[in-house]
Amino acid sequence: MSDTSTEELNACFERLRWILAGYAAGGVIDWHRKTDEAFGNAVLEAAGQKSPALAEASEAPAGYAAGGVNDRHRKIDEAAANTAGEAAGNAVLEATGQKSPALAETSEALAGCNRCRLHSGRTNLVFGEGSTRSGLVFVGEGPGFDEDRMGRPFVGRAGKLLDKMIRAIGFEREDVYICNVVKCRPPENRTPLPDEIAACSPFLFRQIEALKPKIICALGGCASQTLLGKTCAIGQARGKIHLWRGFPLICTYHPAYLLRNAAQKAATWQDLKEVLRVLGSANR
Repeated sequence: MSDTSTEELNACFERLRWILAGYAAGGVIDWHRKTDEAFGNAVLEAAGQKSPALAEASEAPAGYAAGGVNDRHRKIDEAAANTAGEAAGNAVLEATGQKSPALAETSEALAGCNRCRLHSGRTNLVFGEGSTRSGLVFVGEGPGFDEDRMGRPFVGRAGKLLDKMIRAIGFEREDVYICNVVKCRPPENRTPLPDEIAACSPFLFRQIEALKPKIICALGGCASQTLLGKTCAIGQARGKIHLWRGFPLICTYHPAYLLRNAAQKAATWQDLKEVLRVLGSANR
């Protein structure tokens, strides 16, 4: 790595320290504890080295084999490998300012959608946004007031916290892809009803399949249950790696919930570290 590149990375690292200091002062204390380590991992990766933490995390103890954990990790690695070529193709399209054909088709299919009652109250349909290159997709519940007004996902108070969560694992918002289960705002921000989810979720599924992610992070109960295909509390769904149509899936708390229940930020940080570990494993 050249001296210029090293200086640029050091400058970025220093900027991140100042940002984290501001978060800590604002009460977002749980995100800063391990972020130096996470950003350090990114620096090592840029220099062509593997961080000790990721190397250790990627090696399952020998005793896990008897419980089938090694086999599950092999399935995750195989799923990531099988989609690497298509993900690379999406990256080329994105670099040239184009949207992948499958993603563009899904977006076009939703234009003027009136498949459920939610269309009657919307200002803007909120499809999703972000990069396909990192392989990381966040799935939330649905648009709120600010999202409906701007036509973009996660731009309100919960979105600001999600931005901080994303930065805590070494990314910017623009580096990941963000979308929701339903694309129109439910009245008064209520939870989407089963028939509304049934009408919209096929487009979410097409969206995810077009993105070919290396890891999906479901935010909250609605996204988790929709992707898992079963009813379960978020506390039961988190803390493990699921597979959705071959793609690794990790469930965690929704940022809006964390705004009301700050005590769960520490648990969410553990989930985000697992997201980073799986992503690092897929990038090996």
